[in-house]
Amino acid sequence: MFRPKIPTMPTPTGIGTPPAVVQHTPAPVPAAPSAPAPVAPTAAPRPAVQLTPGALVALIGGGTAMVLVVGAVLVSMLLAVAVTAASVAVCAVVLRSLLNHHTQR
Repeated sequence: MFRPKIPTMPTPTGIGTPPAVVQHTPAPVPAAPSAPAPVAPTAAPRPAVQLTPGALVALIGGGTAMVLVVGAVLVSMLLAVAVTAASVAVCAVVLRSLLNHHTQR
């Protein structure tokens, strides 16, 4: 039951690709040096993004909202874990008390 199940590999049923054939080619002969090729003009650099005051305020507001939402989610998850742990602890104390009371009789 606890042994891993190793899948068996079925035998291939189709025609596979043939192995690659490597052919020897003679070494290239260096050509006579020629004039350098003309260099194409480079494109103009893209302009930097400039933020207007309104866009900057919107960016800061959006970032603040995102941080607050993520913080609220994390705090609520922590609170859920704390409530669950407290309820489990109360259940454990009640069960222990019941078992101790039951064994003393």
